[in-house]
Amino acid sequence: MTAPIQEVLGLLELEKIEENIFRGLSPNDRLQRVFGGQVLGQALVAAGRTVEGRVCHSLHAYFLRAGDPKVPILYEVDRSRDGTSFTSRRVVAIQHGRPIFTLEASFQRDEPGYEHAFEMPPAPDPETLASDAALRAAVADGLPSELRDWALRPRPFETRPVGPRPYFAPDKRPPHEMAWIRAIGAVPDDPKLQQCLLAFASDMSLIGTGMLPHGIGWFDDKVQLASLDHAMWFHRSFRADEWMLYVQDSPSASGARSFNRGLVFTRDGRLAASVVQEGLMRPRRDR
Repeated sequence: MTAPIQEVLGLLELEKIEENIFRGLSPNDRLQRVFGGQVLGQALVAAGRTVEGRVCHSLHAYFLRAGDPKVPILYEVDRSRDGTSFTSRRVVAIQHGRPIFTLEASFQRDEPGYEHAFEMPPAPDPETLASDAALRAAVADGLPSELRDWALRPRPFETRPVGPRPYFAPDKRPPHEMAWIRAIGAVPDDPKLQQCLLAFASDMSLIGTGMLPHGIGWFDDKVQLASLDHAMWFHRSFRADEWMLYVQDSPSASGARSFNRGLVFTRDGRLAASVVQEGLMRPRRDR
């Protein structure tokens, strides 16, 4: 059986079908819509394939339509600008003749400059915390078969939450949470690929922070959830297969939208990346 992280790396191996046009696939187990982190990671791969000697320092993306996991996704790259220090790219993801996602990314050559950063907040060592896989397995026996399969399915990223909340009986909490994350298994050294893997992982839990004050769970059928946009800034180098602390908060929710932020620190306390996302968090009217 292929390890889940190898499946993710396979998804990020886009097929080049024409100059500036790439094709990506989705996992066979996706039944309803494509995971947003997958499209984000694949689009960043497509942009990076057209850039030499520079790595991404920022990206801004919009999720326009739900992706269809049954058909490939075409990624068209517009080489917006190649400057002395910065390179800009625009990517449009297309299915069924319509755009489902857009991404603007900026790449920069390595250069020195002034430095400062927030300090990493105190957190227990990941070795002292229960893994998300263990927490899911502890409740799996009492779940319906379809949810039991979801709970026991291996993941490409290991997550060790600080102060985990119940999956199926969530309580109300302040909109702050932290978790250690890392890819399960070694991944190639390529810095661009490391960024794509973190982009993939960054969409897995961010909207959940906005759900905390309302006692909403992932399987609550009274709410509709979806990522609307996603932005990332890469500050310093990191490895996706080493522990990173994902510090998340949600300053506001209004208008059926939740605004969520994240800071990603390496284990030695360096701020590696910042993430911002707005997500749809809409009460279902027909319930």
